Order: sequence, then structure tokens, then C-alpha cells
Amino acid sequence: MWLPSHHRSPLALPAPCSLLHTTPSSAASPRFHPLDPHSQTLALRPAVSVVPGGRWNRFKTYSTIQRTLEIWGSVFAFIFKVWLNNQKFTYRGGMTEEKRVMRRKVLAKWLKESILRLGPTFIKIGQQFSTRVDILPKEYVDQLSELQDQVPPFPSETAVSTIEEELGASVNEIFERFDVEPLAAASLGQVHRASLNGQEVVLKVQRPGLKELFDIDLKNLRVIAEYLQKVDPKSDGAKRDWVAIYDECANVLYQEIDYTKEAFNAEKFAENFKNMDYVKVPEIYWEYTTPQVLTMEYVPGIKINRIQQIDKLGLDRKRLGRYAVESYLEQILSHGFFHADPHPGNIAVDDANGGRLIFYDFGMMGSISPNIREGLLEVFYGVYEKDPDKVLQAMVQMGVLVPTGDMTAVRRTAQFFLDSFEERLAAQRKEREMATVEPGFKKQLSKEEKFEKKKQRLAAIGEDLLAIAADQPFRFPATFTFVVRAFSVLDGIGKGLDPRFDITEIAKPYAMELLRFNEAGVEVLVKDARKRWDRQSRAFYNVFRQPDRVEKLAQIIERLEQGDLKLRVRALESERSFQRVAAVQKTIGYGVAAGSLVNLATILHLNSIRMPATIGYCLCAFFGLQILLGVLKVKKLDQQERLITGTA
Repeated sequence: MWLPSHHRSPLALPAPCSLLHTTPSSAASPRFHPLDPHSQTLALRPAVSVVPGGRWNRFKTYSTIQRTLEIWGSVFAFIFKVWLNNQKFTYRGGMTEEKRVMRRKVLAKWLKESILRLGPTFIKIGQQFSTRVDILPKEYVDQLSELQDQVPPFPSETAVSTIEEELGASVNEIFERFDVEPLAAASLGQVHRASLNGQEVVLKVQRPGLKELFDIDLKNLRVIAEYLQKVDPKSDGAKRDWVAIYDECANVLYQEIDYTKEAFNAEKFAENFKNMDYVKVPEIYWEYTTPQVLTMEYVPGIKINRIQQIDKLGLDRKRLGRYAVESYLEQILSHGFFHADPHPGNIAVDDANGGRLIFYDFGMMGSISPNIREGLLEVFYGVYEKDPDKVLQAMVQMGVLVPTGDMTAVRRTAQFFLDSFEERLAAQRKEREMATVEPGFKKQLSKEEKFEKKKQRLAAIGEDLLAIAADQPFRFPATFTFVVRAFSVLDGIGKGLDPRFDITEIAKPYAMELLRFNEAGVEVLVKDARKRWDRQSRAFYNVFRQPDRVEKLAQIIERLEQGDLKLRVRALESERSFQRVAAVQKTIGYGVAAGSLVNLATILHLNSIRMPATIGYCLCAFFGLQILLGVLKVKKLDQQERLITGTA
């Protein structure tokens, strides 16, 4: 789809450009969009990583087995390297914090380059962790942040060929000017700048073979999801459906490689924020948009995590952080349609209107039903009122909490966390007033401090947490994964802009205002009147039920006196004891089986009966592993019991 020449200005002549003799740049500009006005100069772009992109660039000759081996090889190598870095015997002259920092830097660089080799799927995962300054060491954050700038581009000839195939004409016929050198490279595509009918535009061109790559990667991720579904201990009382979460993520990833859906999402997002001057969305050019090519308005800006450049523009970083939080609350609580991939590569700022946010890349979006939106508002209200009953009722309304099992334990736990939350907010307010919060990364807690905090928490509500873990009353919809991730990334961005950033301080007044004024006055009155009528109706009904209930209570007391009624009393201490006894008995059983198999296999081996002897040794090794796991489980149960009883 392209416009013939008579639709263009007669003064707009195509600029000559060589398509075959231009070599791809050895430098990559900021991710996906020009996030820095100075990045238009090629010499100022940051250098691309030495990693040219692993075998995932050669899709046609790349088998599922090769890809699977590469993925799992990298995963196990990283786990082993982390384990080695934490072992004292690997440090010559003793383990010191300086040596650990140096090793973390080396490992973080290795991890970044491994992610680049693994390709788009894992680059997107790494980008999500690149803002978590509060949970990752600084060395990892620094390296993962480069994933937004150093994604290697694919050959420009391939991009030009894709554009011409999708739009049905050569780039010289469609555009007055087309920059063969990519302006930016992303995990799923790269961007070229052009001039169309006198307007500056950018074209996002999809990498070739993404669907085939996703098919392989997602098969491996599904194995992980099914494994987590089986082994998740659900010790926090939440019954997560890992397979459903995987299905939701896979569906979103496949939608990302259809640029027409992204264009539709961008227009819908822009419509939702049309009355807010602090949010900008690039305009879509539908005539030049296809499933693999997306043409949009050129809107330069500065990445939201480039603090020095933001300061040079004289922008208020604290206000930008507040804008980011308020825009997401607006997306989730008002529109129910939100940007699910808000890492710094997809959010920029400029100095228009005193500072505004520019959103890019609308391939990954999430939707929330009105019922859940209303429930989230009620949760905010319950937290604001410090009322655990309101919080739990809202969670039941959203389908997050199933009112079964020991709800008394759930309520006490909710009250404990509300009190802790209020204490934390008070401490943060005091720190801000005294200006004791230093800029930079959050101080990492030592093992002793983490253990002490866990000990205090279990000593306070350990019994209730165990009851919740046994009943598993919580159900988390797959959509919540994207909501939690979005706010997690947003919190990291805010802390980067302002060390004193507190997302709760911004969210609380906004949510309360929205709760009061998001509906028309008549609707609020009707809703309140309906609630009051329901309460009065139940009270009126209970008045006439009182005699029946008194009689029923008398019958229960009489049955108790006669011994005809048995009470079911839940003794959590006994449950834990039985659980430990069961683990010990199972471990002993495995030990007996392993010992018997060793004797049998040895006898068979001495009598030259090789195959059955080999099978016996293999089974013995399996039971030996089960013994080890059983011993570890018993030790964990003992430690948990000591923490709860305060004898640790």
C-alpha cells in the first residue's frame, strides 16, 4: 500500500540512497525509538556489544534440539557460576566484599552477552529486570540496562527487502528520504527514519523468523511452567496456575509480532489520554502499516532513565516520576487497558508542556475487567482505612480470595501486613523529613538481617501463615502477572528518578480521588443506598430468626452434654508434627530400598548379570537422591518450627 507520486508534493523529490553498498552500522542507537535528540548523529551512538547475536539469527538452519541445548546450557552455566561466586573456597586469600563485587561485574557482563546470544525472547526478560534496583545488585542492573541500547541490528538489506515486499513498491518510490542505517535496534525489530509527504516518520521493521524462534523458545518455557505447576510448594497460600500464566505470556508475545495490532493499541491508548497533556503517543500512518512494517510519527525524546540528560533540560525528575505512576493508575483503574512492557526503552521524556512522557512500543498490552478494576479501588480504600475486612471483601469480589478454610488466619495476617505497611510508610516519611535517604541503590541486607526479619515475621504470624499455606485460599489470575510486573518496573524507574520515590504515597491520594469521583453523583447515591438497604434487610430478617437460632443453640449444647456431638479442632502444631513424621518415614523407606538394591545389584554384578545390576545401581542412585531431599525437608521443617516457637 503506497501513494502514487501525484499524491505527494511536487517539491518533495526522492533523495538518492544506495541500498546495496551500505554496510550495517557497528553501533546501535537507543532501543526502538530515538530517545535522545543527539542520537541523530551516528558518531554519538553507543557501541554495539561485541556479541553479534547468536545462532538465533540463522533461523532456517537452526533446529529445535540445538536451540534447546543452547538455552538450558546457558541456564545451568549461570546457576553454576552464581554458586561458585558464593563459595569461600574459590577465593584466594579469603572472600571479601571487594572481590565479590569484581566477580559480580564479570558474571553480569557474561549474563548480558548470553542473553544477547539467546535472542529476542530472553532479551525481553532481561529488559524487565534492568530497572529492579531494589532487588538486584548494581552490577547486574548496569549490565542489563545495556540490553535496551545494545541489541544488535539485522542487515539493512533485509529490512529494505521486507519494507518493499510489504508495501508493494521500492522505498525510493514511497519516501522522499529513507535512511538505510537503522536508527535503533530492538529485540523484535529495528527502526529506520524516513520522510513521507514532508513529514518525518519512523518505520519499525520486524526481524525475520520471529515466529519460528518463538515456537522453539516457548516450548522450553512451557516445560518450565509445567514443572513449576507440579513443584510449587505454595507456601505463601497462593494457588498459582503457572500454565495459565505461560499461556497468557505466549499469547501476548505472538500478538507482538503483528504490527497492525500494535497500531490499533497505540491509537486506543492515545484516545484514552487525549485530554492529558503530559502523555504523548506517536501518530500511526495506516496506509504504510502492515503486519511486519509499522510506520508512525517521529517523536524524539530522552530515555526516562538517563538522569543527566534530563537534568540538562531542567526537568523536574520528581514530577516525571509522579506522572509515570499517575499515568499507570489511570490506565489500570480508569481505562482497564494498560501498557504491559514499561521498561525505560519504551518510555521517553521531552520538555514539551514543562515535561511530558512519550510512550513507545504498544505490542504488549494488558486488559482488566471492570469487576477487577472496582475491586482494586476497594482494596486501595481498605488499605487507606486500615480495615482488613474491606481488603478481604474486595479480594473476594475480584476472585482473588476464595472464602473457604480458616478465614480467621487470613484476617489476622491481613491485619499484620496492614500494620507493617503503615509502620513502613511512617518510617519513610520520617526519613524524608530528616533527609536521611541517600541517593543511589538500596542497601543490600546481610544474611543475618534477612534471617532476623524472617524470624520476627514468623514469630508474629507463623501459625497463621502455615494455616493459609495449607488451605491455599488465594487465586491469582494470569492478567495480574502483567499488572504486578508493570508496577514493579515502574517502581524501579521511579527510584532511579528520585531516591525518595514512594509509589504508595502517589497512588494513595490518586486512588482515593478516583474512588470518590469516578462515577456520577446519582450513581454513587444509588450504589450507597443499595448497600444500606441490603444491610437493613439482613438486620430485619435476623430479628425474626433469633428465636430459631436460640433454639438451635440449645440443641447443640444438649448434644454436647450427651456426647453426641464431636468437635473438629485444628491443631496446627500436631499437623506440623505429623508432616515431619511422614517425611522421616518416607526417608527411612527410601533408605531401606536403596540399601536392598545395593546388595541385590552387587550380587548380580558379581555373578556377571550386567544389565539387571546396572538397573539396580541406577535405582539405588535415584533413591539416594530422594534420601537427600528427604533429609533437607526434615531440616527445613525443624528450622521452621524453631522460628515459629522463637527458639532459633
